[in-house]
Amino acid sequence: MSPAPLTRRSLVRGSISAALAAVAGFVWTRASRDSGNSSSSGYQPGSPLARLADVPDGGGVVVKDANVVITRDATQVHAFSATCTHQGCMVSSVSNGSISCPCHGSLFDASTGRPTRGPATQPLAPVQVTVRAGEIIPS
Repeated sequence: MSPAPLTRRSLVRGSISAALAAVAGFVWTRASRDSGNSSSSGYQPGSPLARLADVPDGGGVVVKDANVVITRDATQVHAFSATCTHQGCMVSSVSNGSISCPCHGSLFDASTGRPTRGPATQPLAPVQVTVRAGEIIPS
C-alpha cells in the first residue's frame, strides 16, 4: 500500500502544527528560565551579590541566582547581566579578561561587556554595583 499523496492542504496543516509547537516550546522555555529568577532562587534583591574577596583580581564570578557576572581589574569592579545578548544563554565564566558564553562561543570584554568574539553583536547590559564594607551590592 503506497502512502497518501502530499496535498497542499496537508502541507499547510503540518506547517501550522509545527509552527505552533515551536512557539509553545519557546514560550515554555522562556517562562521556565524567567521563573528561576524569582526571590525563591536564593538571591534576595538588595542583598550583597558577592564578597569582594571572592572576585579574583583580573577575573570574575557569575552569580547565577541574581543573573549577574561580576568582574574585577586592578582598580574597579564591573557588573553585567549574565544573559548573553546572542540568544539568551547564561554566561559561564570569566578568564583572561573575557566573559564566556558556553552556548555559541561568544566572548565579552570583562571591563566593558562589549563583544570581542561573536556571534553576539551587542554588549552585556551593565549592572550598577557599589562596594561597601567588602561586599558588592547592587545600586
